[in-house]
Amino acid sequence: MVQSVLGSLVLAYLPLWGRGRTLAGVELKVQSDALAPVDTPHLLRTLVELWTASSPPLLLAPQNRQLLCDMLEHAPRGTPWIAVPGEWLDDSAIHERVKAAHQRGLRLVWRGELSRLPEPGIAVCFENSLLSLSAENAAAVLQAQSAARAAAKNEKHAPAASPVINGQMYENLPSRALLTHCLDEHKALAIAGWPIEDILYSLRHQPAAPSHHIILRLMKAIDADQSLETFENIVSEDPVLAYRFMVYTNSAALGLRTGVDSLRRGFVMMGYGSLKRWLSDQLPHASTEPDMEPVRAGAVIRALLTDHLLEAGIQNELRREVYLCGLFHTLGDLLGEPLGNALHRIPLSERIYDAAVMHTGPYAPALEMALALEGDDCAAIRELGETYEMGLEEVNRALLRVLSSLEVVRGS
Repeated sequence: MVQSVLGSLVLAYLPLWGRGRTLAGVELKVQSDALAPVDTPHLLRTLVELWTASSPPLLLAPQNRQLLCDMLEHAPRGTPWIAVPGEWLDDSAIHERVKAAHQRGLRLVWRGELSRLPEPGIAVCFENSLLSLSAENAAAVLQAQSAARAAAKNEKHAPAASPVINGQMYENLPSRALLTHCLDEHKALAIAGWPIEDILYSLRHQPAAPSHHIILRLMKAIDADQSLETFENIVSEDPVLAYRFMVYTNSAALGLRTGVDSLRRGFVMMGYGSLKRWLSDQLPHASTEPDMEPVRAGAVIRALLTDHLLEAGIQNELRREVYLCGLFHTLGDLLGEPLGNALHRIPLSERIYDAAVMHTGPYAPALEMALALEGDDCAAIRELGETYEMGLEEVNRALLRVLSSLEVVRGS
């Protein structure tokens, strides 16, 4: 891709989670500079070339009208889904391009409030919808859930209809109850984002626990006599397991004379037998909560981004440090305590503490940019790039490399 394409765009992303609580796709927000025309056909061709059969399905979300018009006009059949804000259909230029794009076979997604669905004449142009719930919609959902529970108890309550439409995508769901209703009761195709704060609050009385299936994967890898790199990769998929492992390897129980400051060193010092015994002790108390899977997976994506944003010229050992910096960023929320307190229990590099807690040091720019890329504030991304002298082209390349390398669980 020529420099002017990625260098004149601001990209951001949002994971799309499926019913199995695994990655079902990625929304890629794309904002262009009004003063710098974008070679849209070239951009679309490159995105298609980057994505492989195992890459997540892509939903393109243009953030300004001209870019949307360009995509609708130039995108060939086979282009990833394109999101069209419902309120922009008042623009006759967009309205007509939507019809023409539909006739060419483009897969379009209508985006807007559930209570403001498009007219039937234009609605047929859209393959799916990305819907948000108003306060009234949310109240109606909760009323429907209450009525369903009452009916299950044979109480005399008239059933209340839910406004949620089956098989659509939903975004900005603030609560676990709404999430469950859309995904499990109305078979939503995907949820954009994840109500992490409400999920952690609902589980606040349960101690933080590592993933049951990740522990089992690691035990199987040990039985298969796989490499230390494989062990490290598996543990690195769970911030709580990685943290617990480092706490244990630095505890009096092992009695090591020197501090263990990395996962790799911990595996070397611990040995296969001791590692498997420790994992066996963890297994009975491990988490099988499905709603925590996107929380862990989101931390992994953040860690990968932090790593890729700072990878130029960095040694492998330091790259693992950078990865942990991103992985442990939300550890305090998972453990229910200040992050600084948790990190002080293990002899990590000060560079990790400085970036994650103090927002300073050599890893801070990459971590802050990785966090910004998770949102939709394109102005903040551009400002961070200017502050830390991180070129948009390099940032966007790192983001696209990470997103295209993610894998989905088909049928989730």
